[in-house]
Order: sequence, then C-alpha cells, then structure tokens
Amino acid sequence: MINPWFSLFLASFMEVCWTYSLKALNMQRIKEVAWLHSFTHPALLLPVLPLLAYVAFGLANVLFLSQAMRFIPTATAYSAWMALAVVGIKLVDVLYLKQPFSWQSVIYTSLIIIGVLGLRRIE
Repeated sequence: MINPWFSLFLASFMEVCWTYSLKALNMQRIKEVAWLHSFTHPALLLPVLPLLAYVAFGLANVLFLSQAMRFIPTATAYSAWMALAVVGIKLVDVLYLKQPFSWQSVIYTSLIIIGVLGLRRIE
C-alpha cells in the first residue's frame, strides 16, 4: 500500500506530464500518419507518441488520485493535488521552457500552497 500523500504527489506529477503531453499533441499530424507504411517505417509513428503519453499519464493521474482520495478527505486531496500540479507546471515553464519569471506568480502560487497547508493542518 502506497502512502496516500505519496500517491497524491504521484498524481500531481502525472498531471504535470499529462498537461505537457496535451501541449505536444497535434491531431493534424496524427491524421496524416501513413498507417499502412508505419509497420515498415516505425519512425512514421512518432506523431502518435504524445497521444499515447496523454492517455497513459491521464490514466495514471486518475489512478493515483483515486487511491489518495480513499484516505484523504476529498476537498483536501483535490486542493493539494491541484496546488502541486500548478507548482510543477510553473517550474517546468520557467526552468525547462524558459518562460519569463514573475514574482507575482510566485506570490499567488504561494497563496495556493498556504491554503493547502492550512487545509492539511485542520484535518
């Protein structure tokens, strides 16, 4: 049995991965895949990888979140899951995708985290 808070952390991580797989998804390129020739040239299936990641990360997200919600109150689990995902997405945006850093976003993200910690403390 996985610790419910660790399961919640994994669900948030999967949410971050799911979000970026959604960003990478290009349905037009998937429609253009030559399915009959893809078995002889596997590189032609590369546009399908974000779709497979989208499905896998989405399912893992739901699985880990549902495991956590068995032991953590729903409102607390959902808010913690969302707060961790928002922080994770912001970190990927700034550190990996080189999006502009803003102290305002740090302040507002911190307020989300403070709210989650407050919920955790009263439960």
